[in-house]
Amino acid sequence: MSTQYAVILVDSTSHAMRIEHVLAMVKLETKLIPVPRHLSSNCGVCVRVRQEDIPLIRQQLAKNRVSFNGIENI
Repeated sequence: MSTQYAVILVDSTSHAMRIEHVLAMVKLETKLIPVPRHLSSNCGVCVRVRQEDIPLIRQQLAKNRVSFNGIENI
């Protein structure tokens, strides 16, 4: 079974790095990657995460008051 991924879209690289830090604190797998061409974003990078982690990710980002533009499956 292969892992399904999603990306968190952000306005800036600093937002992406903040998200990566917040999610690392709760031991969630993340990776900064270029925004896929078929998605729009104001920034050239996004945060790749596992789709199965999205509910916990949304909870952690809200808890830490971290803003983002959206989460898209890839």
